[in-house]
Amino acid sequence: MDQGPHIAIVDDDDAIRRGLSSLLRAQDFRVALFDSAETFLDSLRIGLPQCLLTDIQLPGLSGLDLQFRLRAEHPALPVLVMTAYPETSLRDQALAAGAVCFLSKPFDDRDLLRCLRRAVGGAGRN
Repeated sequence: MDQGPHIAIVDDDDAIRRGLSSLLRAQDFRVALFDSAETFLDSLRIGLPQCLLTDIQLPGLSGLDLQFRLRAEHPALPVLVMTAYPETSLRDQALAAGAVCFLSKPFDDRDLLRCLRRAVGGAGRN
């Protein structure tokens, strides 16, 4: 059996990381979890995921700062941004920087899966 797309999740909330991981694994995605932008960036030495799902509010480097950095260093990497604080200015910044989707927590699982499939070319279980 082929392995599904590799999705990296960056969120400092362990319960959110675990919940998203369970959802995505059930849909045949491979998942790597990170509690900060810095730990995610360190992981890039061993390979790039096919998509990144990041929270905006993170300790240290913010999710938006991470997105801007990745846009410069890995412009083809699709990024999905999520936040519990859906301010219009944050949404506009994320989308202007190329985010595939901007998700407001709590979001519907179907919306997330739709965004991920768009980002990775329709892969994962339907």
